[in-house]
Amino acid sequence: MAGTLYLVPTPIGNLGDISARMAETLERADFIAAEDTRVTLKLLNHLNLKKPMVSYHRHNTEAGGRGVLGRLLRGESCALVTDAGTPAVSDPGEELVALCAQNGVEVIAIPGPCALITALAVSGLSTERFAFEGFLPMNKKNRRARLQSLLGEERTMIFYEAPHKLTATLEELRALFGGERRITLCRELTKLHEEVLRTNLEEAAKRYEDQAPKGEFVLLLEGAAPKEETVTPEDGLALVEKYRGEGLSLKDASRQAAADTGLNRKALYDAALGKGRNPLS
Repeated sequence: MAGTLYLVPTPIGNLGDISARMAETLERADFIAAEDTRVTLKLLNHLNLKKPMVSYHRHNTEAGGRGVLGRLLRGESCALVTDAGTPAVSDPGEELVALCAQNGVEVIAIPGPCALITALAVSGLSTERFAFEGFLPMNKKNRRARLQSLLGEERTMIFYEAPHKLTATLEELRALFGGERRITLCRELTKLHEEVLRTNLEEAAKRYEDQAPKGEFVLLLEGAAPKEETVTPEDGLALVEKYRGEGLSLKDASRQAAADTGLNRKALYDAALGKGRNPLS
């Protein structure tokens, strides 16, 4: 019988965020697949645990993934961890999860620290709907194309960004989305020097143009304003005909269509009679 792959989040800064379930899962797993075994060793030492580890990172997903899968198929259990945060989210663990799914290996996710959700919760922007974009492409052309594809995006957009790229990214965002667009910058979340800056793109770009930032950033960009739907006279008349077909009188159909569209009731009534009056008047 195959073993189980456990996705175990690790603290994004504060070791106090380790849950009892996270620690227990690490202890019970037969082995740990780690993004960087040196980083994970520090965490295990903090928990007073000793576990065999293998490397699994973006440079060895194929060979590393096959190695982990082989052990899982032989009945061992594995805890997959990243250096910080939730495995398989903007992370090569995604490929290992897909590989396990294809081979009938059970995958269980343990809830825990996640930078994008932590940042979203404190952003002050809409949390009802959001789009996680992760790291932008490194290639300048692909990067610009990705951002241009988001110009009409109405959901809050979330990006991860390295400090040495932040200034250029903010300049590019300002040029494409306009200086007045709101943005929240979260730096060093849960750590000693945690910072949350709620501002707009104009002020954010100015703040960092002469200051080399430190720490990893999560950027949360306000979505575009919803587009107003324009109701045409033809739309109103089509509704009148629809309601007429459902058995309403012309008078009642015109009243209902006016209520639905905001168009003038009498204009709709007259137009439906063939008088040709513009329903928007």
